Amino acid sequence: MKELIIRPVAVIHTDFKEKFGIPRQSGRAPSAEGIIVFEPEFRVPEALREIEGFSHLWLIFDFSEAHREEWSPTVRPPRLGGNRRVGVFASRSPFRPNPLGLSCVKLEGIRHTTDLGDQLIVSGCDLLDGTPIFDIKPYLPSADIRAGASGGYAEGFTDYKLEVVFPPELLKNIPVGKQAALLEALADDPRPSYQNDPERVYSMRYGRFDIRFTVDGGILRVTETEQKE
Repeated sequence: MKELIIRPVAVIHTDFKEKFGIPRQSGRAPSAEGIIVFEPEFRVPEALREIEGFSHLWLIFDFSEAHREEWSPTVRPPRLGGNRRVGVFASRSPFRPNPLGLSCVKLEGIRHTTDLGDQLIVSGCDLLDGTPIFDIKPYLPSADIRAGASGGYAEGFTDYKLEVVFPPELLKNIPVGKQAALLEALADDPRPSYQNDPERVYSMRYGRFDIRFTVDGGILRVTETEQKE
């Protein structure tokens, strides 16, 4: 089989600095913004002509932190408790023969810069900061929605959310414009499903902050915020 080499056209910058805490799917944290910066070769204004007419975009990206020499035909989705295996092609696991991801984001606007060219501002992101983007395609409501589509084993988790208790004296440490996205990401439950220790303190990196929290039942309580350099 002929080997195909593809190159990133852009990189996305987000507040998700580690894999832990990234929303499990795009749109689960609607306020989570990202900035798509094109590689020098692709900083051509004509390449974005009429893109502002689309409300949403598909991003094809590299699971850059999930590269492995070998691949497994089955994976253990975290939402299934880490014990049940499903086929890798019946999952959205990053550990795939080709570690490609697909994400649908909302296009908020285009930022014009003199040094880095035109940048795309998007929201609803579920990507790690610095993720390479291989391609960008418009989302077409008439073509990308399928009536009667079923979601298999994932349907039971569509509405799953935690109640987030974020003390006001701690929340005020977070910039106002970042608070909504952080609350949405915490509500999506960053933990692997097999971890259910109410005494355990978790740490999630978000922007310049470490957010520490516990989870008991369906309630997530933030216990500390620490600003990092």
